[in-house]
Amino acid sequence: MQYPEYPYPEEGMASSFMYKVYGWMSFALAVTAGVAYYTFRTQAFFKYLTAHPWAMAGLVILQFALVIVLAFYVMRMSLPVAIATFILYAASLGLTMASIFFVYTKSSIYATFIVTAGMFLATALYGYFTKTDLTSVGSFAIMGLFGLIIGMLVNLFLRNSTFDYILSGIGVIIFTLLTAYDTQKIKQIASRLVADNQTRGKVAILGALTLYLDFINLFLFMLRFMGDRRE
Repeated sequence: MQYPEYPYPEEGMASSFMYKVYGWMSFALAVTAGVAYYTFRTQAFFKYLTAHPWAMAGLVILQFALVIVLAFYVMRMSLPVAIATFILYAASLGLTMASIFFVYTKSSIYATFIVTAGMFLATALYGYFTKTDLTSVGSFAIMGLFGLIIGMLVNLFLRNSTFDYILSGIGVIIFTLLTAYDTQKIKQIASRLVADNQTRGKVAILGALTLYLDFINLFLFMLRFMGDRRE
C-alpha cells in the first residue's frame, strides 16, 4: 500500500490517527464476521454460490477489484465513497468466509479468533512501540509472501496435506511479521501527516485495510492449525 506523506510533528494527532485506523479495522472485521455468520445461518445465498461457480468467481473478482481500487485510487475518492468501498469489501469477504462454518466447528472458530486477536494485538503493540526499524523485516515478509503464494498454487495440483501444513506455518509467520511492520509504517506516516480531515480520513481507511488484511490472513492460517473439522 502506498501512503502520501507530509510533515506532521504532533504526536498527539498521530495517536488520534492510529485510533481511527484501528477503529475502522475493527468495524470492518465486525461486518465480515456478521455477514459470514448470517450467510451461514440462512444458507440460501451460500448454496447459490456453491451451485453456480461463475457467481463465486465473480464475487472473488469483485473483491480483488475493490482492494485494487482502494489501494491505488482512494485519494481520488471522496471520504464517504472510500468508507463505503471498504465496508463493501468487508461485507463481500464475509460472504465467502461463511464457508469456514461449514468446514470447522463453531467453538474452534471462536477459539481461533480469540488467539488470533491476542497475537495480532501483541504484534501490533510491538510494531507501534519498538524503536527498531522494521523495514528489513517487512521486505523479508513481502518476499516470503510471494513464495507462499507460489507454494499454495503448486499445492493446488499436488494436494499434499503435509506441504499444506508447512505452508500454513509459514503463512502465520509472514503475517505476524507483516502486522508489526505495517503498524510501524502506518505510525510513521501518521507522525508526518498534515492534511485536511478528508485526506486524513482516506489515509486512515487505507491503513485500516492493510491491517484488516493482515488480521484476516493470520486468522485463516491459524484456523488450519487450531480448527476442528466437522464430522
